[in-house]
Amino acid sequence: MEVITIESKAFKDLMEKVNTIAKFVVNYQPEEINEEEAWVDGYEVCTFLKISERTLQRLRTKGLVSYSIISGKTYYTIAEVKRMLKERLVKSNQEALDDLIQSHKTYVEQRRNTRTDR
Repeated sequence: MEVITIESKAFKDLMEKVNTIAKFVVNYQPEEINEEEAWVDGYEVCTFLKISERTLQRLRTKGLVSYSIISGKTYYTIAEVKRMLKERLVKSNQEALDDLIQSHKTYVEQRRNTRTDR
């Protein structure tokens, strides 16, 4: 193991820069995410559109809806959910979609607040 020694002032300057970077990372608020690009999980889609998991599964199997699977959980973009409603792949209404979007925004905001509280 190699030991490096530096002057106290140089160390304090270095630590000040590290702390400034750390504060920036903790307080970083990304630009507002485009609503269309937000990802929601299958549970949220089923809950807010009032459809069964099996209905969503059928749409995936038939290739009618695009999705991603991460760690065994299925995700859909808001744009894809809107397309499903527009093309009447599922029977739901605009109010259900608005509820889904609002719920997702609330969830994202809670996550941001939790992260900055640390």
